[in-house]
Amino acid sequence: MFHTRNESQNEAEFVILEDLVPQDHLLRKVDKYIDFKFIIDKVKPYYSEDNGRPSLDPLVLFKMLFIGYFYGIRSERQLEKEVQLNVAYRWFLGLKLSDSVPDHTTISWNRRKRFKDTNIFQEIFDEIVTQAIDHNMVGGRVLFTDSTHLKANANKHKFSKEEVEVETREYIKELNQAIEEDRLAHGKKSLKNREEVKETKTVRKSNTDPESGFMSRDHKQEMFCYLDHRTTDMKYNIITDAYVTPGNVHDSVPYLERLDRQIKRFDFKVEAVALDSGYLTNPICKGLSDRSIFGVIAHRRYHPTKGLFPKWKFEYNKEEDFYICPNGEKLSYSTTNREGYREYKSNPKKCAICPLLEQCTRAKNHQKVVTRHVWEEHKEKVRQNRLSSSGKMLYKFRKEKIERSFADSKQLHGLRYCRLRGLANASEQVLLTAACQNMKKIATHLAKLG
Repeated sequence: MFHTRNESQNEAEFVILEDLVPQDHLLRKVDKYIDFKFIIDKVKPYYSEDNGRPSLDPLVLFKMLFIGYFYGIRSERQLEKEVQLNVAYRWFLGLKLSDSVPDHTTISWNRRKRFKDTNIFQEIFDEIVTQAIDHNMVGGRVLFTDSTHLKANANKHKFSKEEVEVETREYIKELNQAIEEDRLAHGKKSLKNREEVKETKTVRKSNTDPESGFMSRDHKQEMFCYLDHRTTDMKYNIITDAYVTPGNVHDSVPYLERLDRQIKRFDFKVEAVALDSGYLTNPICKGLSDRSIFGVIAHRRYHPTKGLFPKWKFEYNKEEDFYICPNGEKLSYSTTNREGYREYKSNPKKCAICPLLEQCTRAKNHQKVVTRHVWEEHKEKVRQNRLSSSGKMLYKFRKEKIERSFADSKQLHGLRYCRLRGLANASEQVLLTAACQNMKKIATHLAKLG
């Protein structure tokens, strides 16, 4: 029988909000298994105890932010509209159908004023990691680290060029000591102290977002961006660290400091780490060795001068400290330079009559020089780790752990682009996105356990 419905939009109806939200809804699981009470204690110092009008409940404020990151709602203005219409969002926030929704400007005001220059977003992220640890979802023994870019809200063609000082690396003092010890061990005099000259480099500075960095890498689009340096745990792929830098900061620069922070903050007993080839540097290999951590780092491809022997053709004799060239001749130790490299030089008289000279060197004096860093043995150890059976197995998990985490954050949580400008705002976006990813994992896992 043909039938049409009469209009019923204006009819009064008695409903219970609880009945309108499906029992298997994600927000029900999050509300059940994530304890948000810690937020009150974290933000209380930023509110006045006895002055001004009553504030918006901080739990509502932050839960509203979490909704935006759970569902990839990039605009706070749009977030306000979505909460207005979605009964599940209202239920999660504790709002009745007739309650007014907090204005989007309240969120932006709290960011720009109340929580400016605070560590609140890092503290929230850390607390969620702690809850994952309490639920036995973090092992803290095997970690995976990598970085991904967030495209800044800045035109790559609008910039100015500036001279900036090159930051002194934290390991310089330790490296200088190693150079001094190495020279003394080889019977060389100490290097003379030279005047400290601040190194500078020319960088592109965005006119729109000056705190972003210009990224120019092979096979990647040039852009102003920020980098999300992220670490995930082997057990359930919980994100244990998220740190933001401008896009022109190398992946390896903040690594050891962030690793130490996790060990200290969460009392991790790290046994192994798996990293991309960008982390294959002497200081990182040395740092992992000092911490007794089994490091597995991808091979970095080197492109030797066309027509000349690659370095691996020269065999190093560790016991007697010299190199052997492809023709069987010895390259003896000469000196250790200020950059931390030992120089091994051949006998130019023998090289001049060598049948392999054309494939070995193009130096006018016919002398071949091979360099070896004072910490090279630590890098060689990492290379051996990568080729071991356990190293190969561990590295295969990278794409399932850290790469998967990045893919989810970009595809599901809107982390492809920066919502706002500035390093602090990019850090907020990354930390809250990572916190929400962790919350989803905790809630869904515990829901399966019943």
